[in-house]
Amino acid sequence: MDGITVQLGEHLRQWRIVLGLSQELAADRANLSMPTLRRIERGDPGVRLGSFLALADVLGLSDRLAEATDPLETDLGRLRAHLLGRQRARRSQ
Repeated sequence: MDGITVQLGEHLRQWRIVLGLSQELAADRANLSMPTLRRIERGDPGVRLGSFLALADVLGLSDRLAEATDPLETDLGRLRAHLLGRQRARRSQ
């Protein structure tokens, strides 16, 4: 399996444990089957993105994922923002 998917799966597993959620409870809250949850935590790259995101949402990581993938959160993205036709949104406090 791909190194980044394994790393992401392991991080999700660790977040689940830190939050005190059993696999069964996390799967139930994310509306996932146990085999799908296990595949995510093993880093199986064949898992559907929606399943991955459902688990990330249960773990409270959705906003962090969105921010981590926002090009305007990087120097290069801000430098080339004109190519995107948008500017960095103001953060609400």
